[in-house]
Amino acid sequence: MNLRDLAKGSSVFLGVIVAGYLSTSYVDRRFASQLDTSGLAAPACVGEDGSWKNWLWPNVPALSPKCP
Repeated sequence: MNLRDLAKGSSVFLGVIVAGYLSTSYVDRRFASQLDTSGLAAPACVGEDGSWKNWLWPNVPALSPKCP
């Protein structure tokens, strides 16, 4: 490996790190504004039809309880 290959690899690595940081910051800003911090929120649960209740995020927690 010569110096040119090391420089290219380092710049790609740094680019991936910067892109990851920027995307994380964007997601934090976008979804944190949707959270309700005015009081205690109801926990995420699964309704009778199998749909998720009280869950804003695109991913779904495993083994959530059924809604009362």
